[in-house]
Amino acid sequence: MRYVYLQATAGLSGDMILAALLDLGVPPATFRRRLAALKLPVRIGIRDVRRGGLRGLKVDVEVRRHGHGRTWDDVSSLIRGARLSPAVRDGSLAVFKRLFEAEAKVHGRAFRKTHLHEAGADDALVDIVGACLLLEELEVGALYCSPLNVGSGWVETSHGVLPVPPPAVAELLKDAPVYSAHASAELVTPTGAAVVTSLAKAFLPFPELVYDRIGYGAGGRELPELANILRAYAGDLSRFKPRKQVYVVEAALDDANPQLLAYFLEEALRRGALDANLSPVVMKKNRLGTKLTLIVPADKLEDLIAAVFKETTTIGVRYFPVERRVLERDVGRVRTGGAEIAVKVSRLEGRPVSVQPEYDDCAKAARAAGRPLKDVMRDALKAYESAPATPRRRRG
Repeated sequence: MRYVYLQATAGLSGDMILAALLDLGVPPATFRRRLAALKLPVRIGIRDVRRGGLRGLKVDVEVRRHGHGRTWDDVSSLIRGARLSPAVRDGSLAVFKRLFEAEAKVHGRAFRKTHLHEAGADDALVDIVGACLLLEELEVGALYCSPLNVGSGWVETSHGVLPVPPPAVAELLKDAPVYSAHASAELVTPTGAAVVTSLAKAFLPFPELVYDRIGYGAGGRELPELANILRAYAGDLSRFKPRKQVYVVEAALDDANPQLLAYFLEEALRRGALDANLSPVVMKKNRLGTKLTLIVPADKLEDLIAAVFKETTTIGVRYFPVERRVLERDVGRVRTGGAEIAVKVSRLEGRPVSVQPEYDDCAKAARAAGRPLKDVMRDALKAYESAPATPRRRRG
């Protein structure tokens, strides 16, 4: 299986997503043939263009008819009646459902009475069903997206001049990370927003990637401030580590009950912190205090920051990304003195560089046998060294 990571520094739209995915290696003829299952009166043009000096693929959808709008029932019937795989059908319906829900909410209409005008509906069908078809054709097992640059300024609509992001886009992007930078223009369209918020597994700042292809999807405008390009990075899903980035979270406290801090260290580890420690510090006015330090994976950052505020007396935290290297680790098990003891082995380039008996197991065995802890730990090491082929359990 493959992954795709969309880098939306210039925002995204439905046609930019199509172009970026096509540029990953799907033949245009294959795309047109599979999309013909919808039997839409459209012509799809695919061409190379330049945006900000960069080459990208551009998809143009020419709609050949205009008329009454399409409702959710119209769209869902068309998709269900087409010869599409279950994955493409279900993905397309999920995206359209989200799009119709957003339009209904911002316009104050009932869901089944909300409609997309004929041209917009056909265009959206190509974008949405086409994206699902291309993800299947590329054998994408997981889609990820960067935080979205929504642009800034104002946009003219049939409802008047509205601020960027316009209401439907703002509704669709609830709970997604967004920002505004560089361009005074609308950068994220409703269709693009509906696709990524429905299909993307997560929104991540640029993670550590091992990729073998990049697709470039061009937007319709030449923007003076930045290249209007969506980049799609693709690679082997087994080599994608989206949560490898870690953060250090710090807070200094001079008014916390030590019992609260002791409890919170255990709570932080239970909530997913990779490490948690306390250290003495001298704070302003020469007051003695305690610095709380957590090492936190990216996907646990917000939850653990909230936990710091809830469980301690601090009114502010610092957090920043850090690089982290961890030795490969595994766990072996040995028997000594009638007790089974885990032995943690850390390896560098496959060779053991640190071997440590598990403290809790050794302490339990020492108490049960009435022996010094150091003797039990020494015997466990000897037992491991004499039986290196003991089955091991890998640890992350």
